[in-house]
Amino acid sequence: MNWDELKGDWKTFAGKIKAKWGKLTDDDMTVINGKRDELSGRIQKHYGHTKEVAEKHIDEFLKTV
Repeated sequence: MNWDELKGDWKTFAGKIKAKWGKLTDDDMTVINGKRDELSGRIQKHYGHTKEVAEKHIDEFLKTV
């Protein structure tokens, strides 16, 4: 799956994203609202990852959905 597909069906995938990254709050999900850079930033903030690591995790997640 690519990000555009996920973004197009954000409400469906938001739950899967929250399940994967449990530290993300409902407020985080509202701010992210399908924006990959926001998701990356929130993962960095909550998990202490670098941008590169966060992006790698997002890419791996996209391969599983």
